[in-house]
Amino acid sequence: MKKILFLLILVFSSLSSKSQKVYSVDYSSQADVKVFVVDYESRSDLCVYKVDYSSQAGKNDGNWFFVDYASQADKKIFFTDYASQADVLIYFVDYKSQAKWKNKEKMHIFY
Repeated sequence: MKKILFLLILVFSSLSSKSQKVYSVDYSSQADVKVFVVDYESRSDLCVYKVDYSSQAGKNDGNWFFVDYASQADKKIFFTDYASQADVLIYFVDYKSQAKWKNKEKMHIFY
C-alpha cells in the first residue's frame, strides 16, 4: 500500500511540474527569464495564450498560467521595458490554438 501511494505521489508531482506556470517578478535580478511584449506577432519569438486554470497550461508550447506565488511557478519572468533587454520576445494571442514557438532556437530557455 505504501508503495502504491508513493508511486501515485511521484506521478502526480511529475505531471504538475511539466506545466508552464509562470510568476511575474518585480525585479530583473529575481527572474529566470526576461521577456518583452511586442506589438506584432511577426516580431515575436513566442506566441502566448493565458489559460484560466493551471491544468490547462502547456509543457512549453506557449500556454501559460500565471500563479499567485513565486514558489508555485516553473519559471519566474520579468517584463522588460525594451526588446533589447529581453531573452524572449512574446506576443499575447486571443486563442489557445495560436500559442506556439516562432523561434524554436529559444525554446531551451523555458526548460
